Amino acid sequence: MDLQEQILLLLSIPIYAILIPLEIVLSNFKHHKFYSWKETLVNIYLNLLNTGIDLLLRIFIGFAILNFFYQYHFTINWHPVVYWIILLLGEDLLFWIEHYVDHSVRLFWAVHVTHHSSPEYNLTTGFRSSVLMPVYKYLYFIPLVLLNFRPVDVVFMYSATQIYGILVHTQSVKKLPDWIEFFFVTPSHHRVHHASNIPYLDKNMGMVFIIWDRIFGTFQQETPDEVPHYGITKPIEKPFHPVHIVTHEWKEIGKDLKRSKSFKDKFNYLFRSPGWSHDGSTKTSKMLQAEYLRENAVNAK
Repeated sequence: MDLQEQILLLLSIPIYAILIPLEIVLSNFKHHKFYSWKETLVNIYLNLLNTGIDLLLRIFIGFAILNFFYQYHFTINWHPVVYWIILLLGEDLLFWIEHYVDHSVRLFWAVHVTHHSSPEYNLTTGFRSSVLMPVYKYLYFIPLVLLNFRPVDVVFMYSATQIYGILVHTQSVKKLPDWIEFFFVTPSHHRVHHASNIPYLDKNMGMVFIIWDRIFGTFQQETPDEVPHYGITKPIEKPFHPVHIVTHEWKEIGKDLKRSKSFKDKFNYLFRSPGWSHDGSTKTSKMLQAEYLRENAVNAK
């Protein structure tokens, strides 16, 4: 861990140490059941697993890959201020792409689903990490090092934006001023992202800026008549089992591969959207949303 990240860690720990207990106290005082001991402990457990794997792979995969490609970077003389602004915007855009892929390709959804599997939504949900994501997440940042952003700065920026990404996991903050809601990911936007309501599925993928979702058509406003229900569309059978919580979607993929007969179907079960099935027995989020819109249009007549 370099000096920049050590400073970042020292700054972030007091923030979490103050805000999480404060949210627990306030939510209980207002009789909101935002926290339970079991779910909170699972969130901490998944974060520790992710952190251990990340620290190991950051050295042997992350920096190794980024440093290798940095050798071939373009000669761009960034102004110091422009350097950090473009790095922030570029890293956030590449995170959006990674996040979109995680939701759109079942193989990667099997990794990411642990982050979405809790029926609760609070600040500790931000620590509910996708355990195996460190295996591939650094690959997305290769374009940045080719543009002459130093690997150590790329990793630092990712860590810094993750702090922001954790802090928007809250029900305690409602709507923010319109200009903030327009440009930035807010608690309201991210509540939509974690909801299992059909209109909210696979929406609001950004970490810091919501503008990518507005540009690419994945933005969805939180609306008063559609209260978020958290978790995934198909609840996990053993939600507190330490291994099953990480591997349950891999097991489901295994079952689908076994029952599919053609190579094409097997390929599709791995690389098409979650919910795709060769016989139509299950549906993707886009299929469910199309049905939802048709039903609403009929009911409105």
